Amino acid sequence: MRVVFAGTPEVAIPSLEAIVASRHELVGVITRPDAPAGRGRSLVASPVAQWVEAQPQLASIPVLKPEHPRDPDFLDALKALAPEACPVVAYGALLPQSALDIPAHGWINLHFSVLPRWRGAAPVQYALWDGDEVTGATTFRIVKELDAGPTFGVMTQLIRPDDTAGTLLAKLAEGGAGLLVQTLDGIEDGTLEARPQQAEGMTYAPKVTVDDAQVNWRHPAIAIDHQVRACTPFPGAWTTIGGERLKLGPVGVRSSEHTLAPGELLVEKNAVWVGTGTAPVALGEVKAFGKKAMDAADWARGTRPGPGTVLGS
Repeated sequence: MRVVFAGTPEVAIPSLEAIVASRHELVGVITRPDAPAGRGRSLVASPVAQWVEAQPQLASIPVLKPEHPRDPDFLDALKALAPEACPVVAYGALLPQSALDIPAHGWINLHFSVLPRWRGAAPVQYALWDGDEVTGATTFRIVKELDAGPTFGVMTQLIRPDDTAGTLLAKLAEGGAGLLVQTLDGIEDGTLEARPQQAEGMTYAPKVTVDDAQVNWRHPAIAIDHQVRACTPFPGAWTTIGGERLKLGPVGVRSSEHTLAPGELLVEKNAVWVGTGTAPVALGEVKAFGKKAMDAADWARGTRPGPGTVLGS
């Protein structure tokens, strides 16, 4: 089957690799335009574009980078490629109906949740934040309504107590790549039919902002653990100390003999504890403004926070 792949960040690369290795014919790649990056703010191609450019066997494959997929020149270029299906992984732009209508089998999206749970931009982060025990990935045909199209297949993944959004997304990207290829196989063979999503159990996962990632130490320890892991590595959970921002890595939720007020800091030789709405948590890695990330105990030895220091005050 002739396919044009659409994707932008690094998480899309395992699926693109799997498609290249499959029986399907990759005839084009769509990704977001080059964007400013680094201190010099020079234009840098997306991870997907960089990966394609680094593969000698894909030298003849066109990489389309429309400012918006409704652009007439892009639509003409896509029509000329004559794709039968367009697999999508984290492309990052809304597709107009004029683009959706081009491939006969539609645009087949790999979404990192078990739909209809966690439709939206941040399904992995919300699965962790909400304390889900299981998540997964779903393939579905894109329609105009957000992540509401009929589904083809699903895989599930247990969430480990030490998973962050980064580690969990990496596992789903690898497992989901196989699911996406299997879905394309089934569509081509005529052995797989899309089924409408059920409304029951539908939840939404909007983009997580930097403001969302600020820790409220009055919340229970387990809720703070979920929030910090959900925001690792992006946008990064944080609090303040002395009016300056302190980024937080995953915290330790373990038994402690200490009784601390929410946000109250207690420094021991090899541990730094912070009070919450329930039991204290142990800080893991922290990053002060303008500094490198380091273990909380090393940070405390250098910073020497005094008795009665309260984070987030």
